[in-house]
Amino acid sequence: MSNRRALAAVAVALLLVTSGCIGFLTGDEPLTFSAEPAAADEATAQEAGYELNGTRTLEVNETFEVAGQERQVVATNYLTDYRKSVELGALGEAEVGVFTVVSTPAVEIAGRTLNPIGSYSNARLVQFVQEQYSGMSDIERVSEQNVTVQGTETTVTKFSATATIEGREVDVFVHVTKYRDGDDFVLALGVYPQQLDGEEENVLALIRSIEHPVSE
Repeated sequence: MSNRRALAAVAVALLLVTSGCIGFLTGDEPLTFSAEPAAADEATAQEAGYELNGTRTLEVNETFEVAGQERQVVATNYLTDYRKSVELGALGEAEVGVFTVVSTPAVEIAGRTLNPIGSYSNARLVQFVQEQYSGMSDIERVSEQNVTVQGTETTVTKFSATATIEGREVDVFVHVTKYRDGDDFVLALGVYPQQLDGEEENVLALIRSIEHPVSE
């Protein structure tokens, strides 16, 4: 699976939901919202065989017309991406393990949370990946379990799917979770081939190790 494409899928999804949720506000000055970066613990990632692929800043800068008045809204999201290369028999060595941590601002005005990410189920979140990533299909829920991240209990949902790796269709598992920490929502997405024994524990370890905020 292309790491860049999987990352882009999450990025596009967040751009869609973030840019569409705050356009009704009025005023003259731009409204700015920024998340704090989130990442997995470095030692945990290394032990699981995942290499840091960098942290990206995704800034949404949109102008809306509300009641005849244009209003600029700026929202900053962070995506920290990890990848894992393994030997896949006839496929040779391939970059197949993908783990992405996303932080997105809750966007609260007058006590109201406007970022719809907060109300989305894990099934709805993984649908965004399927819609934006053309190489993934046939997503079905397999199971779910609760884990504790930063003292918060959150549900990790496991899905099965079919993805394209090096031009071939491969059965994969997708793990998705989301929780609220301070002023941000933190999301985690892990994808790997089903034939990788023990990889689920690696992904769960990465999720449990998430730190937010972290230094850039």
